[in-house]
Amino acid sequence: MGKFSQSLVVSIGILKLGCTDLVSIDPGIKINGAYYRNVLLSKQLLPVMREVSGEFFVFQQDIAPAHRARDTVRLLEQATLAFIPPDLWLANSPNLNPVDYRIWSVV
Repeated sequence: MGKFSQSLVVSIGILKLGCTDLVSIDPGIKINGAYYRNVLLSKQLLPVMREVSGEFFVFQQDIAPAHRARDTVRLLEQATLAFIPPDLWLANSPNLNPVDYRIWSVV
């Protein structure tokens, strides 16, 4: 296989001032709400977003199960000044989903 296997999962944060590096998640890791909150958000994405843009940024994500979990929504409501909750997400809008285009251009 090439550089990426079919089961490799990636995540990225897109900001007006730039983006985070692609974060690869080893095959076999289950991306549940706890992993998403404790590893991806708390240790990787949110710290980089704060480093790049300061404390003010609007956080939005798609409606994947780990993203819309109650504890994840609660964390983001507390940890960010501006958060677009899952019930306001337009899932099929390419204008609101730049992550897919960034990831697929690399893969």
